[in-house]
Amino acid sequence: MQKAQVHVSSVSNTCAPGNVTGASNNFVPESALDGQQFMPSSSALGLEILYESCKQVYPHQPNPLQVTAFIKYWLGGPDPLDYISMYDHPGIPELHIPPHWHYISFGLTDLHGDGRVHEPSGPEFPSGFGFELTFRLAKKSGEATSPPTWPAALLQALAKYVFHTGNSFFAGDHVSWHCPLDGSDFECRLQHMLLAEDLLLPPVQGPLGSVKFLQVVAVTEEELQISQHWNGTSVLELLRRVPSAGGPWLVADMQRQLSLFELQPSFRREVEHGIDRDGCSLSGVSARCHWEERRVTSKTGSAWRSPEDEEEDDDSSSQEDEEDEPEAAAGKATLGRHRPTPTDSESTSGEIWPIRRLYKGVHLTLNLEAASLLPVVLRGRLRHDRHFTFKAVAGETAVTLLTGRVGGALASPSAPLVAKGPWLQILVDSEWLAKLESDLACLQQPEGLVVPKTFCWFDRQMALTVVPDEL
Repeated sequence: MQKAQVHVSSVSNTCAPGNVTGASNNFVPESALDGQQFMPSSSALGLEILYESCKQVYPHQPNPLQVTAFIKYWLGGPDPLDYISMYDHPGIPELHIPPHWHYISFGLTDLHGDGRVHEPSGPEFPSGFGFELTFRLAKKSGEATSPPTWPAALLQALAKYVFHTGNSFFAGDHVSWHCPLDGSDFECRLQHMLLAEDLLLPPVQGPLGSVKFLQVVAVTEEELQISQHWNGTSVLELLRRVPSAGGPWLVADMQRQLSLFELQPSFRREVEHGIDRDGCSLSGVSARCHWEERRVTSKTGSAWRSPEDEEEDDDSSSQEDEEDEPEAAAGKATLGRHRPTPTDSESTSGEIWPIRRLYKGVHLTLNLEAASLLPVVLRGRLRHDRHFTFKAVAGETAVTLLTGRVGGALASPSAPLVAKGPWLQILVDSEWLAKLESDLACLQQPEGLVVPKTFCWFDRQMALTVVPDEL
């Protein structure tokens, strides 16, 4: 599971299904404190704040069922969430809210304030990562007292990603998962997630900092794609208007077989109008992303070659290239762990990266899922003079597409291909934008594309190769 935050809101599932669908040996269900009322100690100030927030919503359930980490994270256990409480909500039929289970995490924020997990901050700052995760699951018959535990394991998997990467979630973000969220074998349509504010749990302020509650919302492939094309917040509002798609409280029904736009075809017109009006709010994704400075010739488009082959090719032609463009001999991009922003001047190791104009040209490689977003990027981002960044899942490589009206850019009309270490900026003018929209329209139906496939723009000294998601 990956997510890069250069205003990035895409997460990909790389967890093994068993880590998602079932509790690990360290992660076991229990009734809170063996049947005793769940009361945190006076020293666990963050835990007390969360408990009081839950008590306001569920005053008659002081002892909710819980899934708990048997060995806590701060004692060397693998699971960063200390607890996930599972509350029983009876539903509100007149508001089209079905009976459901309400899962609430404990551990993404600072529970103890003593530095055992999170660096202490203070009341004026976010507590820990600043949020806890929740999930709502519609009840099935026979689940009167036994909630499924797979949502707790799902929240734990998301928390592991946050702890591993240091990246936070925000309302409107999307999570690309590519398998049934409950791990079932049947054709479940709900295989991805959006993040929303939990309407029953407003933000709270405590002595250890502020806490928000973000609800994980199960969505279909089409709903995920529309959130990428437009924005997650607007798709969430559409879901709230259709009871069978989640309704006002966005309750997940894992039996749902129709997407929002199959249930309400008229919503497609709203989406098209919204994209034209608002553009796309997605400003970046994590991807299998690689770029090389190299001359783009007729041979470039014949077939995709590995980065190693390209380096060998560059070495064999380096003398000719250096004679033509002596300034281009500064070397290729290096890889590492950098999250680029317009103000960055150093790598994470402290190395100063010079800004280089790439005279030879650039060969960019993207995996199919990331490349399929390019029509969206062109229409919803560059057409609205907004930038977009592909950030490599591993390493420091990043590629930003932008127009001349984006402030703070390194690339310019006179230097459209510019690199700063492993960060590549590509300036797209209006003429090339129209050409790209035409040439890359086939990526709107990625399932029909034979990959690897290379696109070349010789007049721009630019090539793009799209490779399979799994090599």
